[in-house]
Amino acid sequence: MPAFVPNTNALSADLDSELVHDVVRELRDRAEIADALLRFGLGVDERDPDVFTSAFTPDAVFDFRPVAERLGLEIPVMDGFDAILAVHFNDGWNLDTTHSVTNVRIAVDGDEARLTAIVEAQHLPKHDHSRHLLLKNRYDVELVRTGSGWAMRHLLVKNVWFTGEPKVLAGE
Repeated sequence: MPAFVPNTNALSADLDSELVHDVVRELRDRAEIADALLRFGLGVDERDPDVFTSAFTPDAVFDFRPVAERLGLEIPVMDGFDAILAVHFNDGWNLDTTHSVTNVRIAVDGDEARLTAIVEAQHLPKHDHSRHLLLKNRYDVELVRTGSGWAMRHLLVKNVWFTGEPKVLAGE
């Protein structure tokens, strides 16, 4: 039997410009969708409100209640960008944090998308790194395409496990 030799002319004919455009758009969308979640984490960790704000739509909803309840804390749903910003960038925020994102899954449907990910979030009091709260959370995110790229419209965070002191998150 003769060796298989691919017909490169047939291959290039199959890759019409419309298909290439669609594939590139899908890949770009997926990268930008994941980047919205990464901007959230980086904005918090670097204390950069500009990066942080770019991750959300103005009418975004951030629901951290499942995590808070598991930790024995009360944190209401943050409804709207101002409420989200007020919680994460208030004068009482006295934490050093790192957010690491993994297991990202994305489903794109036109100008809307869903993303799930596992996020490990380390929280340490700025002046006492001997204490900590390490959270392993599942993020369920709804995103929309905006004039400046993809942004999170709804973020629900559920805790998988944690270790450390829940009071660290409350600033105690």
